Amino acid sequence: MKIKMKKLEYKKLERIIKGVANHRRIQILELLQKEPELSVQEIANNLNSEMKNISAHINKMAIAGLLMKRSDSKSIRHKLTKRGNVILKFVRMLE
Repeated sequence: MKIKMKKLEYKKLERIIKGVANHRRIQILELLQKEPELSVQEIANNLNSEMKNISAHINKMAIAGLLMKRSDSKSIRHKLTKRGNVILKFVRMLE
């Protein structure tokens, strides 16, 4: 039983690491820390990237628990979760 629990914990950590393991995802984290509650379009415009590409990154980051989504009347807004802030601090320590 203990081995299975550890295996699940490793998989959870892997999901988190994959959620941040891309230079564009790190840029998204930094942008959302400075400017929370941005839409996919606003993030894409800020980073000079395709909306489709940014959307795919955001989905992986949301699965990893790094971002949260909130719907307003016009669009979906994104901001960092507590985990997202912790991961961003960790990434900055690696510089």
